[in-house]
Amino acid sequence: MSLDETHDPARGSWVEGADGSDFPIQNLPFGVFSRRGPRRHVGVAIGPSILDLTLLEAEGVIAPAATPVFDRGVLNPFMALPREAWRATRRAIADLLDGTDPRLRDDAGLRARALVHGAAVRLHLPFFVRSFTDFYSSREHASNVGTMFRGREKALPPNWLHMPIAYNGRASTVVVSGTAVRRPLGQLKAAEAEAPVLGPSRRLDMEVELGIVVGTPSAMGRPVTTAEADAMIFGYCLLNDWSARDIQLWEYQPLGPFQSKAFATTVSPWIVTADALAPFRVDPPERAVPLLPYLSEDAPRNLDVAIDVTLAPEGGEARTICRTNTRHLYYSPAQQIAHHTLSGCAMETGDLLGSGTISGPTAESRGSLLEITWGGRDPIAVDGGTRTFLEDGDTVTFTARAQGACRVGFGACAGTILPAPDLSGR
Repeated sequence: MSLDETHDPARGSWVEGADGSDFPIQNLPFGVFSRRGPRRHVGVAIGPSILDLTLLEAEGVIAPAATPVFDRGVLNPFMALPREAWRATRRAIADLLDGTDPRLRDDAGLRARALVHGAAVRLHLPFFVRSFTDFYSSREHASNVGTMFRGREKALPPNWLHMPIAYNGRASTVVVSGTAVRRPLGQLKAAEAEAPVLGPSRRLDMEVELGIVVGTPSAMGRPVTTAEADAMIFGYCLLNDWSARDIQLWEYQPLGPFQSKAFATTVSPWIVTADALAPFRVDPPERAVPLLPYLSEDAPRNLDVAIDVTLAPEGGEARTICRTNTRHLYYSPAQQIAHHTLSGCAMETGDLLGSGTISGPTAESRGSLLEITWGGRDPIAVDGGTRTFLEDGDTVTFTARAQGACRVGFGACAGTILPAPDLSGR
């Protein structure tokens, strides 16, 4: 992917607070917000402010397509446009925000209506999630989990080093950052018990993932190359794949996770475009075995994005429990999509892919409590106590940034755990 003028680190914005922030002119992530009323608008983040694209499109200041695409309160109509339309719109927005196109900067009335402070709005799920697939693409995570359950010699399944492993998740419970997550109920079976019991999960976990958002669809029956897959990606978000480990342990054989993952998946509200992250591409980890040709790549397509995780008990202060990086992923987002389409599976605008838990080679870079506490054996310190798994009232927050000549941030991906439903009141 070639870089364009929007990546110039010397390029600044006249919007106060934009330069040097997580949302400089080099970023321009897309999201959906509302002000006082129910109507949802599409916008881009610039510093502490949001530029209202729905308003600018209605005023004729920007025109991504012949008919409006920012008037329906979700990003899907815009994401369905050709890639060049995404880039042209991004360039037009940047020109407005640095004054190359002076129409916004020099019109006080338009500025007052089109620029809103981020603290004054409510952020929403930015796109309609057509489907959700969760991958398992960190070798360190797969090795850690496998070692716990099968021993070091059999940690990785025989197929893991040859292809990206995944399962089809549940799109209906993908929620935006800030949405509370209710502790799930499920069947639980202790190792020594003869039969399961019904109850709330006692081993509730988080998983640090990168969300991959598909813009350009593919045709059913036609596999895509890694280069084609890369061009299909509209952008990325942070993703917390909440997991009930005790429910999962009883249900996962033979078909994998089901209720243990379906209760909630949290994503950050801003979609950082693939173009914004183009300067932060890096080579993948060294391959242990050769991959089949359909997974080959002609350019680096992994990303260098640092992710921090904090945990705050109810009423307590947040403490960092993980620092990891997307560069550790063994399979790139493009390889994940290429494998997803190999059988002829069609990708649709609005499809969401989870990278799988992102763990690195050090203890501090383990991306789940299952790994951090080694299955609950080693509790960690939090404000006012310790944790092995999540308790009611705990808030987990992911933040991330790609750092180079400028900083590209993602915004927060946060959720608070609520008590499980009371079955006696049904």
